Amino acid sequence: MSFEATPKITDYELLEKLGSGSYATVHRCQKKATKEIFAVKCVEKSKLTRSSVDNIITEIRLLRRLKHQHIVEMHDFLYDDKNIYIVMEYCNSGSLSGFIKRRNVLPESTCRFFLRQLALALEYMRENNVSHFDLKPQNLLLSKTPQVVLKVADFGFAQHIELGQENTTIKGSPLYMAPEILLRNCYDCKADLWSIGVILYECLFGKAPYSSKSLAELMEKIRLLQKIEIPQNTRISPECEDLLTRLLQHDRQKRIDFRDFFQHDFLDLRHAPCEKNFERALEIVREAVEADTRGDLEQAYHLYCESLQFFVPYVQAEQDIAKKQALRARVRTYMQRAEEIKHALTGEKPPTQSSVRNALTPRLLYQHLHALSHSSPALRDGLEIGRQGELYAHEGNYRAALESLKTSLGSLVPLLGQEPKGQRRELLHQQIQAWMKDAESLKSLLSARDMQDDKDIPNSHNTHSYCSIQ
Repeated sequence: MSFEATPKITDYELLEKLGSGSYATVHRCQKKATKEIFAVKCVEKSKLTRSSVDNIITEIRLLRRLKHQHIVEMHDFLYDDKNIYIVMEYCNSGSLSGFIKRRNVLPESTCRFFLRQLALALEYMRENNVSHFDLKPQNLLLSKTPQVVLKVADFGFAQHIELGQENTTIKGSPLYMAPEILLRNCYDCKADLWSIGVILYECLFGKAPYSSKSLAELMEKIRLLQKIEIPQNTRISPECEDLLTRLLQHDRQKRIDFRDFFQHDFLDLRHAPCEKNFERALEIVREAVEADTRGDLEQAYHLYCESLQFFVPYVQAEQDIAKKQALRARVRTYMQRAEEIKHALTGEKPPTQSSVRNALTPRLLYQHLHALSHSSPALRDGLEIGRQGELYAHEGNYRAALESLKTSLGSLVPLLGQEPKGQRRELLHQQIQAWMKDAESLKSLLSARDMQDDKDIPNSHNTHSYCSIQ
């Protein structure tokens, strides 16, 4: 009967084992001097191959440099004659993989919550010309302090690689590996974007898009360019589907680039929860109340809606129950006032500062432009779809209103580029600007409504997962 020897490390007391791999184990540990809790990766030197040594050296070098709230921090590095010890930040709530398995599928708002944090880590890595090349749910650890925070771990396959620089070394986990790596072609840093697409797909639908029983089956699906489809009887937002589709492009040249990824509407990093954005939300609300008080309802409506874009992510990220409830009540008040104003703005109304500046009220603008559209059926159809969106909004059917406005804008914007200079072009430009602003405000109201109905981000169970340490 064989017994596994427990590694010895002088300054730390090793506690329970959290996971193991081909040449390493991870333990929870306590620093004797301070009683702080960490995780320590114990690597047996005797089991290391040349490539394994390279991976360990790379991981240590990168973790020493990379300091970010969404990247696991290395606290210490030690070694003796038998082992190498990497002392890391302890993440007390397991991994995203375990989180998904316990729930099977995640609500879209929860997917956005996690993906936004992963995107912030990736943005920092790209600023430092670092690619991970092994992004997968097992390597995304969760820490509850008390807010659930996602942290990228396991940088063994990572490397410095600049935009446009290519590589040919096979690295990563097959199920999450970009097609260009699996097929042994040249690849670049955009391979990480494919992996993120697979992670998002798994969060939404409970399994990877090319889930296979064998590597041969997986390779065959990749070679045949098997179409990745959204499972039947599921519904995701157009923004989510757009990002997913653009991430999971087999041809890396057609895959979304980093700039567009970080600016994508689904992530909405501009409104990511942080104290700075919370202060911005409070500032916008003050402006909304001032506009409301002086009777500038149109301005007040859009300002209330703009504040919701900052408030909603902040509320979703808040883990203190009392604070969350207070913030929810606050958001509900602003949302209800915005809806009241929206109804009041329907139809003709006395001129406000905004309408005076724009010369025409929304209804008059539409009527005047529609009267000039009879020579252009495409313009007339686009305007009528937008008008239908306004009527949906008046009925309180904001989702249908938003879809109608987006459809309308999708046809009107190209027409604007073709329109010759003149009165009709000026009016069309005004109408497009107005409906774009309305669409943004409706998105804010929908987001606030969804948050009120949502269960939000569930607490992570204290299930440890450091299994991906090969």
